[in-house]
Amino acid sequence: MGALSHLRVLDLSRVLAGPWAGQILADLGADVIKVERPGNGDDTRAWGPPFLKDAYGENTSEAAYYLSANRNKQSVTIDFTRPEGQKLVRELAARSDILIENFKVGGLAAYGLDYESLKAINPNLIYCSITGFGQTGPYAKRAGYDFMIQGLGGLMSLTGRPEGEEGAGPVKVGVALTDILTGLYSTVAILAALAHRDQDGGGQHIDMALLDVQVACLANQAMNYLTTGNAPKRLGNAHPNIVPYQDFPTADGDFILTVGNDGQFRKFAEVAGQPQWADDPRFATNKMRVANRAELIPLIRQATVFKTTTEWVLQLEQAGVPCGPINDLAQMFADPQVKARGLAIELPHALAGRVPQVASPIRLSETPVEYRHAPPLLGEHTLEVLQRVLGLDADAVAALKEAGVL
Repeated sequence: MGALSHLRVLDLSRVLAGPWAGQILADLGADVIKVERPGNGDDTRAWGPPFLKDAYGENTSEAAYYLSANRNKQSVTIDFTRPEGQKLVRELAARSDILIENFKVGGLAAYGLDYESLKAINPNLIYCSITGFGQTGPYAKRAGYDFMIQGLGGLMSLTGRPEGEEGAGPVKVGVALTDILTGLYSTVAILAALAHRDQDGGGQHIDMALLDVQVACLANQAMNYLTTGNAPKRLGNAHPNIVPYQDFPTADGDFILTVGNDGQFRKFAEVAGQPQWADDPRFATNKMRVANRAELIPLIRQATVFKTTTEWVLQLEQAGVPCGPINDLAQMFADPQVKARGLAIELPHALAGRVPQVASPIRLSETPVEYRHAPPLLGEHTLEVLQRVLGLDADAVAALKEAGVL
């Protein structure tokens, strides 16, 4: 039994941030019911190609994007723009511990599915709202998307090649990182609210905003600005506070060197055949290496091109200097450490036979993550959930389906 197997989650969210939180809770054992629009479902079901292929190599209806964030859930289709649908969702909420939604601010109030309405029927409900900008402030009514938030929230001012270099300019992160981080923070907030409820504190409303999360996750870069008043600039793959800490060319590609202290720099200099660097007053300490970055980095680049990536990684690892290759995803999934940790898994799937998944990184000794079932087909569990949770019989469910509510 999973750590959260005693909990039921009503997941009204779509796309990524909310579903990501729901998947984490589901992986930990929670009974997660994903409520979707009849006919269309979660927007990401159509966000392809690529789509999952069946045994004959033909595309199924399941987009890879959707498959990334909906494992271990049950899909129920309910049209809650209809009074009958609203009643069903309210009844499910009355029997749930947690609700996750990412509609625009006030968007669910018209259907009687906002926090205050559901609190009245379930005071212990933990209601997590995820929006672009939060429930308050001048931007509260705006829609928010990861890419836009990466720009507005400062991340893209730090990501990309420095001004003056070829290809300079702001660049977004290659995955919707703000959505993912918001899903993670939402999960933490939900677990905190559960701990509070367990102390007889009752339920509460959680107000999560992509912008808030993006700003919070600027971490040291935000503090670099707040302590100096100077906005950090793009440094490409270099680090603003540590040198050398970036990519370097090799005889057959590139590798990443991450020197975290002066002792590691001395070891690197010895492997590079340049032991004098460690005693050079310009480079002897990290503070001086940062100050003299423009002098040191070209010297290192001239040295690294004489060995292959494999040679550098092997020799530096033996010397205790952190480093690594720059893998594409095929190389990453073939990496022996990734394989040893079992990060690629497969689950049975109704349309494709098997569906690949990326394993959860959470490793619990007593209540491990269980991969109970693949991301569900649209409405796959409507009958089962309405019978099990609400006690409706098959005829009642059939009538609702005939009326277009399901």
